[in-house]
Amino acid sequence: MPARKTHPRTVTGIDKIIGNRLRQRRLELHISQSELADKLGVSFQQVQKYEKGVNRVSTGRLQQIATVLESDVSFFMGDLVGSKKPPTVTKLAGFLATKDGVEINEAMLRLDQAHRRAVIALARTLGTAYGVEA
Repeated sequence: MPARKTHPRTVTGIDKIIGNRLRQRRLELHISQSELADKLGVSFQQVQKYEKGVNRVSTGRLQQIATVLESDVSFFMGDLVGSKKPPTVTKLAGFLATKDGVEINEAMLRLDQAHRRAVIALARTLGTAYGVEA
């Protein structure tokens, strides 16, 4: 069976990664989807679709998003350009793009190194106790 040709506008792994990074940055700045949508002149549903990687983000829109999110386009796709491997969203990147991921990181930044290590040890112990593996 011959390889199936994809339409040039088909959503790819890169679109999902860009969406994941968009969500991560938006959450870091504590901006809601509705607030971002208002600043971009689109619906919050469109922002949801960008973040989930369901809809592609055009170059012009990506520049607009970067400006609104006080970032640079390279944050969203800098390391994706010229990559030989198919891009995927890692477990860590997926977690960092959640409210819990942002909150835990912000909380950890307020701790000194000794307390950070204690929190990490606690999290590892809880993960082991409940059979959760990374």
